[in-house]
Amino acid sequence: MVRKTLPDIYDPQSLELEEQARWHSQASFKVTEQPGQEKFYCLSMFPYPSGQLHMGHVRTYTLGDVIARFQRLNGKAVLQPMGWDAFGLPAENAAIKHQESPARWTRNNIAHMKQQMQRLGFAYDWSREFATCDPSYYRWEQWLFTQMFRQGLVYKKAAWVNWDPVDQTVLANEQVVDGKGWRSGAPVERRQLAQWFVKITDYAEELLSGLDDLPGWPDKIKLMQRNWIGRSEGLELTFPMPEFDGVTVYTTRPDTLMGVTYLAVAPQHPIALKAAETSPEIQQFLDDCQKVKVAEAEMAKMEKLGMDSGYVARHPLTDEPIPIWIGNFVLMEYGSGAVMSVPGHDQRDWEFAQKYQLPIKQVIRSSLPEETIASGAITSKNVLINSGPFDGLDFKEGFDAIAKALTEKGLGKRQTNYRLRDWGVSRQRYWGCPIPIIHCDQCGAVPVPEQDLPVELPVDVQFDGVGSPLKAMPDWSKTACPECGGAAERETDTFDTFMESSWYYARFMSNDADAQMLDERVQYWQRVDHYVGGEEHAILHLLYARFFHKVLRDQGLLEGDEPFQNLLALGMVLKDGSKMSKSAGDAGDPQHLIDRFGADAVRMAMMFAAPPDQSFEWSENGVESAFKWLRSKLYAAVYEHAKMPKPLAIDFVALDDDDKALRRVTHETLSKAFDDFNRRLAFNTVIAAAMTLVNTFQKYKGRSSQAQAVRQEALEVAVMVMSPIAPHISSKLWEVLTGDDFTRARWLPTDDQALVKSSVELVVQINGKLRAKFEVSVDADEALVRQRVKEMQNLDSYFEGKTVRKVIFVPKKLINFVVN
Repeated sequence: MVRKTLPDIYDPQSLELEEQARWHSQASFKVTEQPGQEKFYCLSMFPYPSGQLHMGHVRTYTLGDVIARFQRLNGKAVLQPMGWDAFGLPAENAAIKHQESPARWTRNNIAHMKQQMQRLGFAYDWSREFATCDPSYYRWEQWLFTQMFRQGLVYKKAAWVNWDPVDQTVLANEQVVDGKGWRSGAPVERRQLAQWFVKITDYAEELLSGLDDLPGWPDKIKLMQRNWIGRSEGLELTFPMPEFDGVTVYTTRPDTLMGVTYLAVAPQHPIALKAAETSPEIQQFLDDCQKVKVAEAEMAKMEKLGMDSGYVARHPLTDEPIPIWIGNFVLMEYGSGAVMSVPGHDQRDWEFAQKYQLPIKQVIRSSLPEETIASGAITSKNVLINSGPFDGLDFKEGFDAIAKALTEKGLGKRQTNYRLRDWGVSRQRYWGCPIPIIHCDQCGAVPVPEQDLPVELPVDVQFDGVGSPLKAMPDWSKTACPECGGAAERETDTFDTFMESSWYYARFMSNDADAQMLDERVQYWQRVDHYVGGEEHAILHLLYARFFHKVLRDQGLLEGDEPFQNLLALGMVLKDGSKMSKSAGDAGDPQHLIDRFGADAVRMAMMFAAPPDQSFEWSENGVESAFKWLRSKLYAAVYEHAKMPKPLAIDFVALDDDDKALRRVTHETLSKAFDDFNRRLAFNTVIAAAMTLVNTFQKYKGRSSQAQAVRQEALEVAVMVMSPIAPHISSKLWEVLTGDDFTRARWLPTDDQALVKSSVELVVQINGKLRAKFEVSVDADEALVRQRVKEMQNLDSYFEGKTVRKVIFVPKKLINFVVN
């Protein structure tokens, strides 16, 4: 058979563009539902179209592509789509900076980044592409919201936000720098605004228990979600006071109730507001509290400050007076906005009590003699002391007895609480999906009728960053009420962009469905088999997507309880020990590396750098090394081999020992690569195994009649195992080696007989120290091995004048002589 020939010089630019053109013309990666064929849905978290890919993108999308290409080689119908998470604040900022509309900026960026992705050779089904700013996409998001509205899963209420009075907009916590707006520099205010919320808490228990059904997720990710949902068993109890019908708190440590010495309420609590009416000092304190970020994490780090409100509650069991303090560390939106403070057994409460000279009582026995409340809170659970009738009870007994006492008095009850809060989905921004609600003075909030969806976002706008232009567009915002026909106004808030990214995986399964949100094709694809993305999305995105999946299930739109069967959570790409990022100016555009060394070298270097779940320090030198190996080792080996005609199949009877040795390494590589791709997801070791195989190939003498066929097999395996990682060169080399189109190739079978070794290296030890090694047949017994040792003259000196007291023989491994 006359082979196709390779160019004399490996030129990745021309080779890769040629292969990509062929993939495009053949629609090689377009997939349709194939009943009876096993499916595999591989999805990498879609990007925000910021303008260019960075090395974090390259890692994420190469890993996903490696998984998808391997599964395709194993005969599965593989869906690997790509789209764009297109709404969001960066587009607004860019619009201000470049004086162009967010829509135009976003579309230009998508075009450029898509070109970069195609140049990297990702095997995407581009026929399923969409951007979340496409009305055909967010139409169905709006439709689902209206369904949730009618079912009572959404509501509107006032919530505390960071407000920039100059830009007239809500700021995320990350946009508040030293108490000021990141762009305007104006002091930020905490303000209550009416916000739309989704009742994710209705699914809290299912979101928590469902984690047990995700064995394909990393344990640390599941733990992070469990902690975020934060299920706790405790008591809700009331401290009586006549002025405000009591102060209600929640605690998971009712065993410490007898140690309460003060209550703390949020600055926005009615008690605090009432106290401020007659105290300028308290009012000033509340004003100062309005200048801090809303985030719980920020609260935890800042100095704990407080003021005595002047109000007093009564202890629910002892009737002792309990002073009520206003604390800057209490969040109004968490629980009742009040906490019971037990400084003897909570470190934050202890520090606050020390600062303001409040009483500290010990009501739990210390576990260690050196533990005293003089040096800090005793936080461990133990036997109750100084607790009156509850003395001597352990934690559970104390919990039960105090719960019973409070219940009998009508001042407490057992309660299961969750740290998880309902999801605030309103954003006072322009570049987002319009919330499909119409406000009518007569009818209240009315969902937009289905026939009027989508509510399209105007894209041809002048945007200066001050407030939302939607408010100043009466032609858009003024409308008629769908129920009474009277004058009404559209909601001008837009959705949190997490709304779009929470269901995009499902839309890819039926991306062009026009009559409904999802169609019958979801029954074939069902859910994502492998989801790939950074572990920084471990909580919010993944939690919201799991929630959306359950809502879609309950709407009858899909089946199953979870969206992602397996999750590959990636470590970070670092530069000088820190995460590479655009904001830091070191994200690393891969384009110059692709232009110099080719996409395959970039992909190979990224996969060789570290296992997927580990962070690593990025070095561009690895790309040059990968290029040299592809050129000087793999390409060169096939180039020389292809000068000879393609050999016939191997005649196993005619193999000599050298042939068998190379075949053993060949099939060890094939077997290991299958396991590394399929189970371990350790792609760096696939590359290492391929390198070992090529090195063994180069050392192979090949004197038998089967030498050319054995070489052919070794190179086919080397190309096969490298193909998911370096697909362009592999496709070309495979065509030269076999004459076939690689897109129709299937994973090669492992020959188990080739893995059987005819000889092994055996270690010789004398008194436990290594003295020699030699090859013996795998069935060599002790007598044969001892005879071989006896024949080795270089060992004579270790036995001269000594007696062999004992011989330890481990077949196929070692022989140890004990002499003296």
